[in-house]
Amino acid sequence: MSNYPNGTFNLRVYGIYINDGKLLISDELFNGIKMTKFPGGGLKYGEGTVECLEREFMEEFGYKIEVKEHFYTTDYFQKALYFEKTQLISIYYIIDIISENNIPILNKHNEATEKEPQILRLSPINQLSVEDFTFPIDQKVVEMIKSRF
Repeated sequence: MSNYPNGTFNLRVYGIYINDGKLLISDELFNGIKMTKFPGGGLKYGEGTVECLEREFMEEFGYKIEVKEHFYTTDYFQKALYFEKTQLISIYYIIDIISENNIPILNKHNEATEKEPQILRLSPINQLSVEDFTFPIDQKVVEMIKSRF
């Protein structure tokens, strides 16, 4: 018998796209809450993590991507913020955007609105702070990116 409480897992897959010293960031408005995070989304039953990331980028942004390498998977317990009794596991890949539309370089933090609930932007890595990101796992990944790139 396990000592672990009954719960569930929320698997998320995110892309890290870096171009000319700039990191791709997603500013979103979800259920009235503004958040800044990496682009990506939830793994659906029956798909692999790379397939999930390819689907998310195509569905949400119309971008065809190529996954280059695994970067990080959550290696500690993180409770999901919006779901009770749910453990969040996030997987991050370094990607390349093959069919790149014009990604805006915005200076303002989180311009997402009800009319446009998700906005991508490229932000210089050397100007990023962990506090720019909403979620604890993303904040850890930003620290890792800043030390590597």
